[in-house]
Amino acid sequence: MVCAKLKPAVSGLEMEYPGKVKAMNVDASTPAAQKAIQELGFKSHGLVIRDATGKPLFKQPDHTVSIDDTRRALTDLLKKAP
Repeated sequence: MVCAKLKPAVSGLEMEYPGKVKAMNVDASTPAAQKAIQELGFKSHGLVIRDATGKPLFKQPDHTVSIDDTRRALTDLLKKAP
């Protein structure tokens, strides 16, 4: 999926999962984002689902991001949540 197409889909996740998901698009060119990209093992960017403490629970690197896979992961993670 092209990154420009993914941005509105990610932003729409808050509406799809009201009160359960906070979605953010991050500028991957900042020094802090570059550090996070390296720590996550991404080449340039990606998608990450984190818990409330910031721990990564699901990730898709670079241009392998699938919003459908992300929805499935969110649904499964929310089923397991207390």
